[in-house]
Amino acid sequence: MHEYHNFINGRFVESPNCDRIEVTNPSTGRAICSVPESTASDLEAALDAAVAAQPGWARKPAVERGNALRALAAKIRRNVEPLARVITEEQGKILPLARVEVAFTADYLDYMAEWARRIEGEIIESDRPGETILLFRQPIGVIGGILPWNFPFFLIARKAAPALVTGNTIVIKPSEETPHNAVKFCELAIEAGLPPGLINVVHGRGPSVGRALASSPRAGMISFTGSVETGAAVMAAAAPNITKVNLELGGKAPAIVMADADIGLAVQAVKSSRVINSGQVCNCAERVYVQRKVADEFVGKLAAAMQNTRFGDPLADESVEYGPLINEAGFRKVSGLVERAAAAGAVVVTGGRRAPLEGGYYYEPTVLAGVRQEMEIIHREIFGPVAPVVTFEDLDEAIAYANDSDYGLTSSIYTRDLNVALRACQEIRFGETYINRENFEAMQGFHAGWRKSGIGGADGKHGLYEYTQTHMVYIQRT
Repeated sequence: MHEYHNFINGRFVESPNCDRIEVTNPSTGRAICSVPESTASDLEAALDAAVAAQPGWARKPAVERGNALRALAAKIRRNVEPLARVITEEQGKILPLARVEVAFTADYLDYMAEWARRIEGEIIESDRPGETILLFRQPIGVIGGILPWNFPFFLIARKAAPALVTGNTIVIKPSEETPHNAVKFCELAIEAGLPPGLINVVHGRGPSVGRALASSPRAGMISFTGSVETGAAVMAAAAPNITKVNLELGGKAPAIVMADADIGLAVQAVKSSRVINSGQVCNCAERVYVQRKVADEFVGKLAAAMQNTRFGDPLADESVEYGPLINEAGFRKVSGLVERAAAAGAVVVTGGRRAPLEGGYYYEPTVLAGVRQEMEIIHREIFGPVAPVVTFEDLDEAIAYANDSDYGLTSSIYTRDLNVALRACQEIRFGETYINRENFEAMQGFHAGWRKSGIGGADGKHGLYEYTQTHMVYIQRT
């Protein structure tokens, strides 16, 4: 079994005086590698490196910083297949999706590199004669990035690329479930010639390394992606230092299917939402609202589509549509939600149990009908291949149901009526709304949630500027 180490100041550094975390393949349950449960001194060494490297990096022209990202993107593109297999082995997503994740990561690095010549300040009119007012956008300093396990490779770039191109350095804590891909990212950063100290990776669990990073006075911003509960803990740890936080947290996306919708399109999009990455995607449809007059047709077709979904070990069979859940705790959460929904009166149309496969955390594709708005499964994030369906009478009721949530990340509506679609965009209280298409954001957009789904956002111009702070300059002519 391979033993991997922290990446600090441009090299891999052993941490011999700490425990190690065993990483398992969720498809088989077998151990595949280990990483250190890093100590406070490990984290401080990474912060030392990031702090030391940041001023010189910020002084470089932005175009040079962008060129470093392009060099890294080129290295990633030459290693798509081995990187995809690492991701699949430790996370369980199917190989085609892992390949998309790797390719999208390279594209994201290139996209953020393009902003090097587009970071803009402002000239602001003054009330005083002879005065010029300037607004500069400047780097924050050292960014702390705390990553999830569901898209682990891409999330490195989502945090590191905007940080680096704007002149920051970064210390990353990968998920302890999926650390190997971060090791590979660092190896490619060395090959691409990135200067030491720009990217540092410290392994460990959230309550130890994650909390220490979030509470460090040397981190100017903490960017976290993960659960609401952990996001709240990150905020609490950052609060004594008044550290800026950027949080992408959970989602409970409503999908509204109107009676005039293309039912085939809606079925395929919802099915894809529930099985992509085994349903472990925060922005995909988690609850489905179907107008009553087409509910039987929709549920029947969705159940058939889910029944026909092939799943299994993605390294053993590349044709499967989804793999295992990430771990036993994730499996217990999904199965518990379904069991309690059934006990409360929901009808299990298909699925609803552990799949009869050896070794991994496989849950059958599941459709629940007869679900009521007040049920737990409508309000708590599932993160598994389960589609709960609620019926509604009219758009007023659908919008009220959709907005009845602590979350506010993404949403969708399926309709042929432009007026209905436009009204939904105005009244659904979510950061994103998808009309007649699957829930998947564009890198040039702004992926940001409302309510407990987060603070700040990622991607595009607005995501880039999250990694800057403003500096006002007042020049009086004498």
